[in-house]
Amino acid sequence: MINRDLLEILACPKCKGAVKLREGQGIICEKCRLVYEIIDEIPIMLIDQAKPLKE
Repeated sequence: MINRDLLEILACPKCKGAVKLREGQGIICEKCRLVYEIIDEIPIMLIDQAKPLKE
């Protein structure tokens, strides 16, 4: 799982806003409604690889 200290310094690359960890989905930007995947404990914070947030 991703380190909590790392999560505190991460920001959405699109809006520079705060992100949250959502178990089973990845790192979420609620403002942009995007999900950034975590692969092998590494967050993939690339706008072109983000997926739309599904509720």
